[in-house]
Amino acid sequence: MAVYVVGLAFLLAFASYSDASYCVCNSGLSDSVLQKNIDYACGNGADCSQINQNGACFNPNTVHDHCNYAVNSYYQKKANIPGSCDFQGSATVTPNPPATASSSCVYPSGSR
Repeated sequence: MAVYVVGLAFLLAFASYSDASYCVCNSGLSDSVLQKNIDYACGNGADCSQINQNGACFNPNTVHDHCNYAVNSYYQKKANIPGSCDFQGSATVTPNPPATASSSCVYPSGSR
């Protein structure tokens, strides 16, 4: 019985672990810094079609939300290479996707 309990605890511990990683823009940055991140990411391989008007991730229509999507797309396209989510210190890697008001918006993720 003790082996069963230990085994169950072991499985539950791994069930809550997520190997996903996302790149998000830091809070408290100016819109101009966020826009530079969007421009760089979208101009260098990120798929930004989802943050265009009528795209699944257009809403909420804020520079910060669009920045999150753009830098994450760039980070995923670069296969989560260390440094591809830095954006001069204005973005960071997190195990959780950004909160979004649009249920149709799906952020791609990669493994850490």
